[in-house]
Amino acid sequence: MLTWHSRRWPICLLSLALVGASAGCGAEPEAAAHPLTGPGGTPAARSTADEQAATKAALAAYSGYLAASQTASARSDPGHPELARFLADPLLTRVRVAIRTAKEHGAMRTGTLVSEPTVVSVDLAADPPTVEIQDCLDATGYRLVYAKDHRVVPGTGGGRYLATATATRYPDGRWLINVGAAHQDQPC
Repeated sequence: MLTWHSRRWPICLLSLALVGASAGCGAEPEAAAHPLTGPGGTPAARSTADEQAATKAALAAYSGYLAASQTASARSDPGHPELARFLADPLLTRVRVAIRTAKEHGAMRTGTLVSEPTVVSVDLAADPPTVEIQDCLDATGYRLVYAKDHRVVPGTGGGRYLATATATRYPDGRWLINVGAAHQDQPC
């Protein structure tokens, strides 16, 4: 039975830590190139200060997401309370399922995931407002291992690759990461 899952669960688990960013390494923020405008092409009431505040809050949520998912994965704790502090569905459920799957297979994550996030767009006019993030994740020191003996799970090597995420501002004012993807076929 373990053989049937052995091909799928490492891929799911590897994407757990990587499931979080938004579109390519090193691109400049698009928000600066596309200022918000109101009716008749006049500048909208939202200022650059609003965009900067959104950028800061979204990056803090993204950083918190990565830290919380690393901690939860190391403890094999899909209910870790910090996950809900930085994540929203559908990504929250995906992360919890990946951690639970690893735990069921006797695996956990160890090491450090290195992140270099960049905001690629800010859309405060959207309903709800969103910030798109891209990241060049370095998972070379972040391993999926068997909890029993800390042997590396075969086929779960790390590397550097692109990840993308969307931060959304919720009605209570919090910015949460609700969409994320790992693009392991796109090295950075």
